[in-house]
Amino acid sequence: MSENLELIKKVENVIDQIRPYLEADGGNIRFVSLTEDNVVNVELLGACGSCPMSQMTLKNGVEQAMKKAIPEIKAVESINN
Repeated sequence: MSENLELIKKVENVIDQIRPYLEADGGNIRFVSLTEDNVVNVELLGACGSCPMSQMTLKNGVEQAMKKAIPEIKAVESINN
């Protein structure tokens, strides 16, 4: 369980690093959960919640940064799709 908590702290740290870029475009991101198979669930907020490019931002931006920083992460999914 402590291994999972450590992973969650790393995930939240990466999200905190990404957040200013999303906020610059009127959006935001919130960590929701980490699944047993290391999929990060997030909620896209503000402009990101309704932007047609949000899936591209999620996969090409957030997911790539997350996987680079934390190789154990398999994917990042948005709960508001």
